[in-house]
Amino acid sequence: MISLKWNQLNAWRLSRHHLAPRLKRKDFVKAATRIGGVQAQVMSAAELALWARVDGLSSQDVKSALWKEHSLIKTWAMRGTLHLIPSSDLPLFVSARRMDGDRGWTNYFTYYGISPTQQAAFLEAVPQVLGAEPMTREQLAIAVAREARVPALRELIVTANWGSPLKPSAFRGDLCFGPSQGQNVTFVNPKKWITTWREIEPMSALEEIVRMYLQAYGPATIEDFSRWWWGGAGITMTKKVFKSLESELEEVNVEGWRAIALTSTLKSIQKMDISNTVRLLPLFDAYVLGLGRDLDPLLPATLKNRVYRPQGWISAVVLVDGRMKGVWEYKTKGAQTTVKISMFASAPRSLRQSIEAEAERLGLFLKTKVVIEYEVKP
Repeated sequence: MISLKWNQLNAWRLSRHHLAPRLKRKDFVKAATRIGGVQAQVMSAAELALWARVDGLSSQDVKSALWKEHSLIKTWAMRGTLHLIPSSDLPLFVSARRMDGDRGWTNYFTYYGISPTQQAAFLEAVPQVLGAEPMTREQLAIAVAREARVPALRELIVTANWGSPLKPSAFRGDLCFGPSQGQNVTFVNPKKWITTWREIEPMSALEEIVRMYLQAYGPATIEDFSRWWWGGAGITMTKKVFKSLESELEEVNVEGWRAIALTSTLKSIQKMDISNTVRLLPLFDAYVLGLGRDLDPLLPATLKNRVYRPQGWISAVVLVDGRMKGVWEYKTKGAQTTVKISMFASAPRSLRQSIEAEAERLGLFLKTKVVIEYEVKP
């Protein structure tokens, strides 16, 4: 069994996440590609996740990629949460989700009086009524209910929380978000937006997703991947796909922690070393979401609840050499942004200077003046 050091592993992950070094502005979509999508439950946090990885990025760059160039797609993906996915990778994600089929949704629709037959009609109707022209939720609900001949679908689509009735269609690649119209979200058919759509055998697609995950977040455990992809469910399927990749994988020991790595990555990991990297990662950042949550070298157990909070809320963190050393938040009012920093331990002057440099970068992105406050003065 190969032994690795945490410094090697942290440096490797920072590099793979484009956190050190950062990408150039023109290449920013590559950041979403490398980390397997950017969680977008809070759109401003999704933009900041890309900002943390890209020099000179603007909010308009992200909007243009989504609504003009269509190089990014906003849709429900892993864990049933909203993500920004590179359009070139969307067919891969859709194919991998086919390993689930549509099971798990029957009880949901039945609860609202929609029979399995009506559910099938609903799923068939969505790609029939959605095209390249954006439709509001209300417009989509009316069209789908009419096409499927299930009047009850209209109210369900319009009133259900979190867009849940639409998630199965998103997983099938039949629906994604379009540009908002005022306060109204819109939807389009991604197959009408993406130039080419490749069909991939589902198991092969899921294997490729595992490789993608291990190349950015690995070494990792089977449970880590299951939580990242399925939200903690699907452990049986996870074991199956890891078994199918057995010839490409190797168990490693990271200072007493055992995990699984792609054999092809090990030489590169062994050559890595940490290099004084300080980053401000936003809410729900992929780096924090994708790693094991019970690893003291990354975040002591006594501080876990400061980062991984109730109802799936993931705090913005101060990342120092790959380790979570504090949390932060910001508030913009007028032309000023106040950044509040709460370190877990006293920070030396050099660290404070690095944090403040990151906060200045944030000010450039937000186009405001930045004021920094330490919750507990270090």
